[in-house]
Amino acid sequence: MTAKAKYQPVLDLGEKLNVTDGKVEEENGKLKVWGTAKYQYEKNLLWDKIKEIGGENPADIMADIKVADTSVYARHTVKSGETLGKIAKQYYGNPAKYQDIFKANSDILKNPDVIYPDQELIIPNI
Repeated sequence: MTAKAKYQPVLDLGEKLNVTDGKVEEENGKLKVWGTAKYQYEKNLLWDKIKEIGGENPADIMADIKVADTSVYARHTVKSGETLGKIAKQYYGNPAKYQDIFKANSDILKNPDVIYPDQELIIPNI
């Protein structure tokens, strides 16, 4: 199996996340990947996928993933049925971090228990 075939799920995820300036080369059995993710969260998703496939320190891939907007961890559009706790768990792995999201969006949120579909929330760097 080629390195490109092995890491195809990473390339597919990059496409799904609309990574820009993407470039992929395979040389001597090693895959080289470049690109720019919108936010740090998306970069982390890509690295998580790389590690899922290649292990904690994969030797057969070199990835240089930059981040376009480092001022926030991510931006999230609220979907029906979501809560700040569920959103915090998605991004931070900890629902108790909902307060950080609430504080970062205090200009549009007045109560952490009241959010509406289609609101765009800042997910802050913490």
